[in-house]
Amino acid sequence: MSTQIELRHLTYFLAVAEELHFRKAAEKLFISQPGLSRQIKQMEELLQAKLFLRNNKKVELTPAGHYLKQRAADIFKQLKETQRELQLIGDGDTGELRIGFLGSAMQNIIPDLLVAVKDKYPKIKTSLEERSNLEQVDAILNNELDIGFVRLDRVPADLNMQTVFEDTFSLVLPETYPMLTREYTGMARFAEDNFILFSQDYSPYYYDTIMGICADAGFKPRVSHKSVHAHTIFKLVENKLGIAIVPTALQAGFQMRVKFIELKDVKQRALLSVIWKKENANPVLKNCMDLLLTRSSNKKRNVL
Repeated sequence: MSTQIELRHLTYFLAVAEELHFRKAAEKLFISQPGLSRQIKQMEELLQAKLFLRNNKKVELTPAGHYLKQRAADIFKQLKETQRELQLIGDGDTGELRIGFLGSAMQNIIPDLLVAVKDKYPKIKTSLEERSNLEQVDAILNNELDIGFVRLDRVPADLNMQTVFEDTFSLVLPETYPMLTREYTGMARFAEDNFILFSQDYSPYYYDTIMGICADAGFKPRVSHKSVHAHTIFKLVENKLGIAIVPTALQAGFQMRVKFIELKDVKQRALLSVIWKKENANPVLKNCMDLLLTRSSNKKRNVL
């Protein structure tokens, strides 16, 4: 009999912990129920801890069982990540870069990065996931993403952050709004309009920045609708349900009955930043970051 805990013990334990039913767990593992029971008993003896409370009606985790369930899940997650990293070890020209992004990053930064990576490192695979700012932060901390493109003013200490694109903001009005774009004299005249904004939960920094733009003009905007998608915001503006303020780069790629006024007179800027984990061991990350940061230095807009 083994005198130490093995991965198979943890596999059997997690199956029972998730099912809370020995027969169902045994079927899931393709072993007999008595065999599974023996493995769990052996594990409890080795650990000198009771993991399950069992009677004829139900199976429950003990406090020790709850603790081990979380630790075992972490162990398998780390093993999976280690296996992935081992497959990527080399000179950083083969492997995968997992990218998180906000929709606005797709207008210029990400397409340029993907083309540059494909040209210089054709063996590197890239994958994309559109996520909110905070979802990207969590995913990078948990090693589910390698880099993310966010609009945040700060990130946890375990992450690096660098601005890769600086943009102005633009006012979005219905095409039939009773004002010509050349007649714009400042934000104050829009104090009575309804505003459509990106959700505060989706992008707190953006939301606070828009509040600052309006506050500088002497009013607090009346927010009638919120969304996480630029297309939805533009559609609401098109249907005269309010006006919006968005990063100027979002003008590209949308054909709708709206008009844009670039707010060159406001001090606030729409900053897009890249974030990555300081302890990320993915060997392709450095090569891809060097490409990104070199190219982005030529992309930042110097708006006066």
